[in-house]
Amino acid sequence: MNVEWAKVYVAAFFEVFWVIGLKHADGFWPWSGTVVAILISFYLMIMAGRKLPVGTVYAVFVGMGTAGTVLSDILFFGEPVELSKLLLIGILLAGVVGLKLVTDDNGEKGGES
Repeated sequence: MNVEWAKVYVAAFFEVFWVIGLKHADGFWPWSGTVVAILISFYLMIMAGRKLPVGTVYAVFVGMGTAGTVLSDILFFGEPVELSKLLLIGILLAGVVGLKLVTDDNGEKGGES
């Protein structure tokens, strides 16, 4: 697997934590963890965007983060499972996978600014 795409996946993983943290943090340490998750998430996304197409990186980042957040709500916070939600997450993930498959990540697309 390409290292740059691994950065996007890890960034999306941390996105789930900071989104949950924005809702549930109520003290210094939970807010500190939320800020650290934000910094890690955006740092990795920005670093991946230097080598991969930025639009695709952002779409994959947001799509995976959204799906992860909804699934976390269902699994850990008692959000009701609805077929429509699961179907829409499936469509979202199909779009993310499709973008990844059609993106040429062999060259340096971002270039130096």
